[in-house]
Amino acid sequence: MDDARRPGAEFRQTMAAFASGVTVVSTRWRGVSHAMTATAFCSVSLDPPLVLVCVSRQSRFHAAVTQADCWSVSLLSAGQEGVARHFANSGRRLETQFDEVPHTLGPVTGAPLINDALGWLECTTYGMHDGGDHTILVGQVERSSRDPARKGPLTYYRGTYSQPSDVR
Repeated sequence: MDDARRPGAEFRQTMAAFASGVTVVSTRWRGVSHAMTATAFCSVSLDPPLVLVCVSRQSRFHAAVTQADCWSVSLLSAGQEGVARHFANSGRRLETQFDEVPHTLGPVTGAPLINDALGWLECTTYGMHDGGDHTILVGQVERSSRDPARKGPLTYYRGTYSQPSDVR
């Protein structure tokens, strides 16, 4: 069946026209660091501070993040496309996936925070909701911090990573 006739193909193409920031969501579960690249991420509430990320039920990250009590989000900056691609690759070795990625462990969650990102959020799970083939994971932000450098964001648009040229 060609792409135009597959269920959801038009929806997927339409949503690709929506530019999004790029994040890496990570957690520690059973003594192992887990992570995934996510663009389905947004803030939900200021009081209490809540964010959400949508996680595919078929990803190996799903079991880890839904069983862990806490997780972190690194807001990727321009120039971190390689990091985004690395954590989007489902074939990477779980045990060594952070070996070549500069990071620190969050003081609240113990989950990896990617160095040189725009900002970081450490969250405890506030709620989980059915989202079709995804779980909508809502986190209460326990700690947030940002890099004071004036860097631009990494964005994802029409299936391509990019760095907006007009960010100041």
